Amino acid sequence: MSELDSLLEIEVQFALDASEKITEEQLGIWAKTAFNCVQEADPKVDENVAYECVIRIVDEHESQQLNQGYRDKDKPTNVLSFGYDDIEGYLGDLVICMPIVEREASEQEKNLDDHFAHMVVHGTLHLLCYDHENDADAEKMEALERKILAKLGIANPYEPI
Repeated sequence: MSELDSLLEIEVQFALDASEKITEEQLGIWAKTAFNCVQEADPKVDENVAYECVIRIVDEHESQQLNQGYRDKDKPTNVLSFGYDDIEGYLGDLVICMPIVEREASEQEKNLDDHFAHMVVHGTLHLLCYDHENDADAEKMEALERKILAKLGIANPYEPI
């Protein structure tokens, strides 16, 4: 199954104009590639169900409001994942803060598309019940991120610059 042939449908919402920086097509490819790689490695979803998720691109104000409201952290963050176990076929929402991702890419001397892809992959894995709460889980999740990003032609984001 290619990244475009997926059980996952993506709705993209832009709360700010990012059209010259990122496209719906890119976001879809990155999320679907992550979804499909998980399916190949460790099937977690029913192949008879069509899955959906929303990717919302936001500014720092909206990111901070959501981070405060749901995580009690009064600052914006790069990506937030909101999973919904109680709605069949609905994986959840990814909220990605464009200014934070841009700033991180610049500070880390990374290509913006590569860093943005990493945030989409990371968030999609959270929606598929991966986490990094302990060292073992973090290593498993990071290994899968590296595999997915390599499939997209993106270098290991955890390598020092």
